[in-house]
Amino acid sequence: MTRLSKLHATGNDFLVTTDPEAGRLAVALCDRHTGIGADGVMILAPGRDGADATMTLFNADGSLAEMSGNGVRCLAWVARRDGMGTPERLVVDTGGGRRSLDLVCDAAGVLVQAVCDMGALTFEPAAIPLVADRADGLIAAVDAATFEGDAVGIGNPHWVLVVDDPATIDLAAVGPRLEHDSRFPNRVNVEVIARTAPDTLTMRVWERGVGETRSCGTGACAAAAVAHRRGLVGAAVTVLVPGGTLRVELGDTARLGGPVGHVFDVDVDLMSDAFGPRS
Repeated sequence: MTRLSKLHATGNDFLVTTDPEAGRLAVALCDRHTGIGADGVMILAPGRDGADATMTLFNADGSLAEMSGNGVRCLAWVARRDGMGTPERLVVDTGGGRRSLDLVCDAAGVLVQAVCDMGALTFEPAAIPLVADRADGLIAAVDAATFEGDAVGIGNPHWVLVVDDPATIDLAAVGPRLEHDSRFPNRVNVEVIARTAPDTLTMRVWERGVGETRSCGTGACAAAAVAHRRGLVGAAVTVLVPGGTLRVELGDTARLGGPVGHVFDVDVDLMSDAFGPRS
């Protein structure tokens, strides 16, 4: 049997396990009707060369993702339960690079919040990666609608679209088209944002390989960076997502903070046919 822990960070939910076989079954495990249900599956492994832990992230469609700001904070909850790192700090190697987290635990030693140093953001097209001369002012037409925004990389690619009201955007229709825009060779995460108060953004997100989610940590950092570059917000930004509130601090690197919640643990027989076809 394999132990899976379900956690969420502002509604962005993940299954965390130490069993590498779970990645092969990500599609079945993440299915919200016939599986457990999640935005992704993360494999937690011991760290090396100064890292406390290693994270491998599979999207709900089975594809590998480089990094998730909400995901790494969920992974930190399980890592602390397993004795990795210290009650104050955890260093994790991810597909997008090494990340360090400042932890806040309750009196029982259970992680309740985490702030992750997400690394530097880039607007350099080749580093995002983006096939274009520049990352700002990218325009796309979807049916009768035209969208404009900036691309940014934070270990994974994002396209941040500035709109009047994110609630009015049909992400189910627009998201898949923009995710597969030919200018992004690795596909792209798509955020629609609006400034709704001083130093405050409202955001919805379409994630590669997942669909619309209730939150996205790397997306919040990308949104804050684009909005700051455009003069819409300062360096300390509140990002309101359907699942709650995230805080982003911009400097040489971006720092992402927010709550982490443990939902349940479940033991699963990965050899069972109960989860349907394998990915």
